[in-house]
Amino acid sequence: MSGSSPVETVVVHPLVLLSVVDHYNRIDKVSSQKRVVGCLLGSLSKGVLDVSNSFAVPFDEDEKDPDVYFLDHDYLETMYSMFKKVNAREKIVGWYHTGPKLHPNDIKINEIFKNYCSDSVLVIIDAKPKDLGLPTDAYISVDEVHDDGTPTTRTFDHVRSEIGAEEAEEVGVEHLLRDIKDTTVGSLSQHLTTLVTALKSLFSKLDDISVYLGQVTDGTLPVNHPIIYQLQDVFNLLPNLNIPQLMDAFTVKTNDQNLVMYTASIIRAVIALHSLINNKTSNCAAEKDGVKKVEVEKEDKEEKEKDTSKEDSNKKDVKST
Repeated sequence: MSGSSPVETVVVHPLVLLSVVDHYNRIDKVSSQKRVVGCLLGSLSKGVLDVSNSFAVPFDEDEKDPDVYFLDHDYLETMYSMFKKVNAREKIVGWYHTGPKLHPNDIKINEIFKNYCSDSVLVIIDAKPKDLGLPTDAYISVDEVHDDGTPTTRTFDHVRSEIGAEEAEEVGVEHLLRDIKDTTVGSLSQHLTTLVTALKSLFSKLDDISVYLGQVTDGTLPVNHPIIYQLQDVFNLLPNLNIPQLMDAFTVKTNDQNLVMYTASIIRAVIALHSLINNKTSNCAAEKDGVKKVEVEKEDKEEKEKDTSKEDSNKKDVKST
């Protein structure tokens, strides 16, 4: 590979993910198109590409012939001019599609977006992820130099991607998650579910590493020294579990954390029961007060009726005399 890219990390905001999923669902209802394409907006600072906004772009392609596709340039330029009026700091930084994998014509489409951004980044956002982990994969085009002296070709190089959000976006995401989460489930079960999901993701990553090392050992894949160095760093960070003192420390720490969690869950259950009893007590007292009030009003009404009847009888007696 040749040519160094100024982009080292791509940070995708939740607003972009929501916009892409909405774009995919709208097109999926009215068309048989397998993927959608759009433009990414953001800014680049110190090697970190901050993708803060996006918009959809009309796109169509022939699944059998990758050279046949349509991308609406006029629509792209019109939408970008309107977005620029709202926020001039957001520039075109690349494009996205819902993949979920790279397509043969992605290089050609990326060259189109290079007319608007010299370091155009492709972010593949899986709208229907089946595996655990981040639904984003970022790539940037580079020149691939061949050892046999043939001309260089353009290919994609993977760039690290992550999900990031500002404070206002975090508040919005929390409100959305409130509607998704099951309120009948306690915090302990949610914590355990999160741990299980994390362990499944870790197992998937370890399985990928095992498959890769097996293919390198068999000679199917060439040795990539940077990857081997990173794996060695990961293994060096693993604790030595053969030390009894370390195992005892892990056990004590885990037991202490579990004790705090169980105690908090019991206290929460007791407080909920206490609130329920107080609520029922107040409701019963209110019902009794309501019954007494009705009885008092009924007695007052009966006394008034008696008084009026007495007055009427007295008036009749006066008239008769």
